[in-house]
Amino acid sequence: MTGADDADPGAFPPAPAGEASVERLSSFVDDDLHTLCEAAHAAILEGGGFGWVHPPERLALERYFRGVLLVPERELFVCRLNGAIVGSAQLVRPARNNEAQAFSATLMHAFVAPYARGHGLARMLTTRAEEGARALGYQVLNLDVRETQQAAIRLYESLGYTRWGVHPAYARVGGQTVQGYFFYKILQKRDRKA
Repeated sequence: MTGADDADPGAFPPAPAGEASVERLSSFVDDDLHTLCEAAHAAILEGGGFGWVHPPERLALERYFRGVLLVPERELFVCRLNGAIVGSAQLVRPARNNEAQAFSATLMHAFVAPYARGHGLARMLTTRAEEGARALGYQVLNLDVRETQQAAIRLYESLGYTRWGVHPAYARVGGQTVQGYFFYKILQKRDRKA
């Protein structure tokens, strides 16, 4: 998760106290797409943007998020502060032909904008995605994160995720190769059948 809530806000002071919420988004209304793209742009500039190192043009971000809503295997969860979207995460179901891993889902592309931190949104967002995965019948939730995203790593560990592996050449950021950490969490247990 890019920029978990306990991260050092740097140049962005925490947003004033307000109404915080998380929901699954199935369509964009009002200025949802605008605020989501604004939050993503800020998160990318701050150092983590779910794969992007440099913010893409605004139209590319809009196409990306519109496309997420069209992919049947993806659920888009957003966090709001005072009604405006300030972060998101995607719950990704395995492809239909992947029967061997049909019991697990993946949490991907999670972020909270730097200007919206300090309200527990990253924790709320992750917890809501977990609830969504459980409701869909998944027993395991997987995720991965860059080693540089220390606040996100602390968040996941505090939520009971287990680090199971390290990829030594996970990403290139600022001309440097960084490691990636892989985590999983058991959401619900299913009895084995002999």
